[in-house]
Order: sequence, then structure tokens, then C-alpha cells
Amino acid sequence: MAEEQNIKPQKNSFLIGQEEAEKVFLNAYKSDIMHHAWILSGPQGIGKATLAYKIARFLLAADASKKEQYTSLNISENSPIFQQVANDSNPDLMILERDYIETDRKKIISAIKHGEPLNETELSSLKKSAFIRVDDVRKVNEFLTKTSFNDGWRIVIIDSADDMNKAAANALLKILEEPPAKTLLLLISHNPGMLLATIRSRCAKLPIRTLSDETVASLLRRYRSDLNENMIARLTQMSNGSIGKAMLYADTDAVGLYEDMCAILCARRNYSLNDLLDFTAEIAADADKFGIIRELIIKFIKENLQNCQDIEALYGCWNKAERGFADCANINMDKRFMLINLLTEICKVL
Repeated sequence: MAEEQNIKPQKNSFLIGQEEAEKVFLNAYKSDIMHHAWILSGPQGIGKATLAYKIARFLLAADASKKEQYTSLNISENSPIFQQVANDSNPDLMILERDYIETDRKKIISAIKHGEPLNETELSSLKKSAFIRVDDVRKVNEFLTKTSFNDGWRIVIIDSADDMNKAAANALLKILEEPPAKTLLLLISHNPGMLLATIRSRCAKLPIRTLSDETVASLLRRYRSDLNENMIARLTQMSNGSIGKAMLYADTDAVGLYEDMCAILCARRNYSLNDLLDFTAEIAADADKFGIIRELIIKFIKENLQNCQDIEALYGCWNKAERGFADCANINMDKRFMLINLLTEICKVL
């Protein structure tokens, strides 16, 4: 199998499909009336974070006296600014995201003190807090009040603003109301309707479009070169314009999972109990697979609503799915038990 690529946004110079959004921001920069805060909104996996880092690199490297000469947000991968951002070492860029839970944060600190920092695989196994907390946002205020290097921009990327709890959101609102000069806040949001209306009103809007099927397929060929064209087509169709989702689906065999699930559900009341038990055991035991099965269940319900004799009952399964997955996350409801009940209910109403 070819080596899989999962390039982090801060290291990624390759962004396609979002040329219109890039142009909007560049024109705002060149107009001398650029807003101090922007919401980059759209579904997950379409390039919002990659664009945010691209904007940050551009501003940190740009020469304000030559604004009219810029025709894109691109800067060289070999430039010091690009390397600093890629290595999280630029003093004028702050990233605000969910922190690790206290016990895992201590593991990171201990590893660094002993000269053995954790690698990417070890870090990915650690748990993060459920929210961005108010203390995290207060660090933003401290950062923005410091003097920038060479009288340049100070930039904060919040990834994602949806993760802020109420206290954190209110703390951010105070910053947005009176931002220091020459500062830029980039709020990444997968669901901007859930943000405080007062936050939305103080930010410029930069909607990020879902990617075309052609773009998703092209990126799959680039980042998952071992896939055949049939699988690329299937993943493209399932991902709804999100390359992030398409790659996740490729890595978790979502196509195979969906086919196995459909085989159970389409048997309706004649489903195989053994198949159901084996399937739910596999999903409940794998965090990645459990993470995507909700989307696959909703996809199945959407595709079968019109042909179902009892549309209302099947729609009720949609609501039951949302509640069930929320309960698994919030009150540690047994995952397998929830899946068995949900899939059995769907079989009954089809």
C-alpha cells in the first residue's frame, strides 16, 4: 500500500477549490479596510484550516508597502515564515484549540522535561478536553497585547470556534469588541449558526464552499494513491464535497462498513441476528469506525426516506440516532447496546 498522507494544515501549501475565498480575503487586504476578525465557515474537511494558515503565512510575510503587487496568498515553502508556521514557532501566531485533559497534558510536559517529546502517533492517542475553556481565551488577550515582531501583524487562529463553551465565547466577545490594532482573528466554524449572534455580528463572513466531485477525486489520487478508480468514485460520492471526510472514509473502510450495514438493514425484519451482533461489536470496539457510523446511518436514512412506507417512523429513527450518539458521548451510554437498538428499530420500520 502506498504511504498515506495526512498533511496538517499548518504544513500544507497545497490548497485547491477555494480560489474564490482566497480572492475575497486578498482584495480585503489590498483595500486597507480589512476587518479584524473573520469567520471561515463550512463543513468539515473542505480546507478551512488550510486556508486559515495560508492567510496567516501571507500576512506575516507580506510587505505592506507593496500591496498592489500581490496576486495570490502563496508564499514559498522555503521561506522562514512558512517554516516557522509549520513548526508552530512563529511568535506572532497563536493557535487556540481544545487543550489536552490535565492528566495527558502532564504526560506531555513530563516527556519534554526528560528530553523525550511524544511523537505524532503518541500525541494522537491522548485525549483532549470537550471544550475550549475561558482560561484558554484569556491567553489570547495576553498574546494580543504584546508587541509584535517588526511592527507586524499578530494573528490568532481558533480551530474551531464551535468548541468554545459559553464562558469562553463571552471572553472572546470582549476581545472582538475592542481588538488591539493590527491584529487578526480567524475563527474556523463548521456550524456558525451555533455561535453567539454577537460574535457573528462582529466578524466578517468568509463562507468556504464544499469541493466539486472532480476536486475530491483529484485529491484522493494525490493523497491516497493506492486507491483504484472505482473506490475513488465511491468515496467521492459518499463524502459530499469533503476531502477530509473522503480520506477518513478511505482509512476506515467506510465503503465496506456501509455495504455491511445495508445488507443487515435491507433484510428488514429478516435480518441476521448474528450479522447484527458481529457488526455492532466491530463498530463499538473501534473508535474511528464508531466515529463515522453515525454519518453512515444518517446517509442510509436519507436515501431511504422517500421509498419507505412509514416515512414518519423512519424519520423518528433519525432523531433516535442523534440522541443515541449524543448519549454515548455525554453520559457514556453503552455503544453496542445503542447501535443494536437503533439498527433493529430501522429494520422494523423499513
